[in-house]
Amino acid sequence: MGADVLAQKIIIDTDPGQDDAVAILLALASPAELDVLGIVAVAGNVSLEQNARNALKVIELAGRSDIPVYAGSVRPIRRHLVTAEHVHGETGLDGPDLPMPTTKLQAKHGVDYIVETLLAHDAGTITLCTLGPLTNIALALIKAPEIAPRIKEIVMMGGGYFEGGNITPVAEFNIYVDPDAADVVLRSGVPITMAPLDLTHTILSTPERLERIKAIGNKAGAAVHAMLSFSERFDLSKYGSRGAPLHDPCVIAYVLKPELFEGRHINVTIECASELTMGMTVADYWGVTGRSKNVTYLRSGDADGFYQLLTERLARLP
Repeated sequence: MGADVLAQKIIIDTDPGQDDAVAILLALASPAELDVLGIVAVAGNVSLEQNARNALKVIELAGRSDIPVYAGSVRPIRRHLVTAEHVHGETGLDGPDLPMPTTKLQAKHGVDYIVETLLAHDAGTITLCTLGPLTNIALALIKAPEIAPRIKEIVMMGGGYFEGGNITPVAEFNIYVDPDAADVVLRSGVPITMAPLDLTHTILSTPERLERIKAIGNKAGAAVHAMLSFSERFDLSKYGSRGAPLHDPCVIAYVLKPELFEGRHINVTIECASELTMGMTVADYWGVTGRSKNVTYLRSGDADGFYQLLTERLARLP
């Protein structure tokens, strides 16, 4: 299935836990709109090695082993790696029984792949969709600052302000794992859209929505149902809601259908000094600082429209 000439070129940078996997499947199920150039793994939910293996499992589940997968950074820039097996299970993708992948990783380092791909394509044609800690993106910007004006946009899952944090009282996991990387990215001057917890906590995978995904009847639908049924137990016990927030697929859904989401252009700054508030995304939502606006901060979304899109696209997969 050749990508349509109008398809938006994207690179997905990810640490595949369950919601990352759903985001990747949503992208691969939308070839007319999205031309997935490659997938780069980063250490985060689990180790780099396991995340890279999970990415290979997901492209095979989608029947798209033509998509190149690269391994990127094995640890954050400055801090020790914090992982989230307590949420995602030992493999990072607990829930479905996905076979070990036969597809091999690309030999090139993921950061080099990001740099070389941005330099090889026309400026302003590639969007970076980031679903995990921002280590690879920051290192690419540090290694080759000339890529910054070539990036069309970075659409990232990360942060939170009104909802607080999910790994500390004020920090969201992706930012907390590598706050220094997030700081580099948010100071880069690249257009950024942030899908924070404030948004994702309105996009709940309720039992009814999960049942509709299961009822698709294909391998991808069954796997997504199993993944989200596994990972949501942690959030259900924590938040007491009728469904768990679905974080990373909001990034892909935004690129596909930005009209599903609402937000505003504001300044967001990362806390990198205080151990108490490390990794906090300080969102100047009310414009009280005068700092320059660097992020389109998504505050809410059409959850029914989102799940309709997700279910319809997953139905196209094997």
